[in-house]
Amino acid sequence: MARIPHILLNAFEMNCVGHINHGLWTHPRDRSADYTTLPYWTRLASTLERGLFDGLFLADIVGVYDVYQGNVDLPLREAIQLPVNDPLMLVSAMAAVTRHLGFGVTVNLGYEQPYLLARRFSTLDHLSEGRIGWNIVTGYLDSAARAMGQAGQAAHDERYDRADEFMEVVYQLWEGSWEDGAVRRDKARRLYADPARVHQVRHHGRWFDMEGYHLAEPSPQRTPVLFQAGSSGRGQRFAARHAECVFISPPDKVTARRMVHSLRQALVEAGRRPDDVKVLMGTAVVTGATEAEARALHAEYLHHASTEAGLAHFAASVGVDFARYELDEPVDYRPGQAIESARASAQEHGWTRRKLLQMFALGGRYPAIVGNASQVADELQSWVVDTGIDGFNLSRTVVPESHERFVDLVVPELQHRGLYKTAYAEGTLRHKLHAQGPRLPTRHAAAAHRRPPRD
Repeated sequence: MARIPHILLNAFEMNCVGHINHGLWTHPRDRSADYTTLPYWTRLASTLERGLFDGLFLADIVGVYDVYQGNVDLPLREAIQLPVNDPLMLVSAMAAVTRHLGFGVTVNLGYEQPYLLARRFSTLDHLSEGRIGWNIVTGYLDSAARAMGQAGQAAHDERYDRADEFMEVVYQLWEGSWEDGAVRRDKARRLYADPARVHQVRHHGRWFDMEGYHLAEPSPQRTPVLFQAGSSGRGQRFAARHAECVFISPPDKVTARRMVHSLRQALVEAGRRPDDVKVLMGTAVVTGATEAEARALHAEYLHHASTEAGLAHFAASVGVDFARYELDEPVDYRPGQAIESARASAQEHGWTRRKLLQMFALGGRYPAIVGNASQVADELQSWVVDTGIDGFNLSRTVVPESHERFVDLVVPELQHRGLYKTAYAEGTLRHKLHAQGPRLPTRHAAAAHRRPPRD
């Protein structure tokens, strides 16, 4: 097998009980119901740093999954991302117990104003010493739109058009409002910041109209590391312009390889390099000291998993109420305002309710890798070589043992094969991921808003 660069690893989490692999909160060893406590999160952060994980990727939604059966009864019974707390609030505590672990936090810009969101991310970039990233999402839940006083979601492509303008505003705030050298901290001259080097942002666009100074002084990265998960045509064009890491969830290697190739091509068309974006795939891992132990654990987990909860989650993703269909009845995956790439994939594969329930045996839609450390490493390596992805977002199964087992068993095996780092690099999250310093490169769209350096 061809030699590959070090695999990137994120833990894929959410500030809730049930995230991806639904129903496993009922396992007697699972502690995910402790998500409302700080020790739950600081223990996780410490475990991930011990395993040299690149980051903790925190998902979020600001609505509820009310498509399946037309209500939230099942999401409430099974804790399908409900209740869910704010992910940004977790970062400071976890940053305080780690030195290197990065944090990619989901924020839906559809219900935010760029002026205040820019300050929140600058604050976290300061407090984490340059380890914060933003997973940019445009939203897909009508329930969220209604909760925010809207009749429903805007059209899919229109949401991305608005997002493009949103990014232009935050780039001006992060990159252009304060020049390099604006902060002096000169006590003798009573000069903290040089007024000549701090500039008001004036933006008058279709969706945003603002005049103001960025409230935070420049942070280590200025712009946080930019994550994105859109895989539709419009979403991919957005990623090609803005993203530094893209998260995909393909059902198989053929689809993954096609998605990676298409993204790399879009990057070149956008004037960037094909390797300017790291591609991370969602997966779940169940491992043990032996294959037999891993299989036994997997059987345990299957007993507690809820396939119906997984179906309810997917129903919201594609905007289809599968409760209206018989097990083998063809499903009408007509276009709507949900996740376009998920809908298109479901339509392409012709997934029926029965097939989806089989796919969601572990309660979620990601492929599960089951085996001892060597077998898991084989499979991870195979995905990277066969598809061109750069790494993985590992979803949890039973908390805390799923991540702890991976760190204790699989990480040493990957290191033994030379597939995984044995120490962290110094520097910011951006530098660790791309080895190009703390700032976005000049070929990125954000760089156009920088002030020229002064003598």
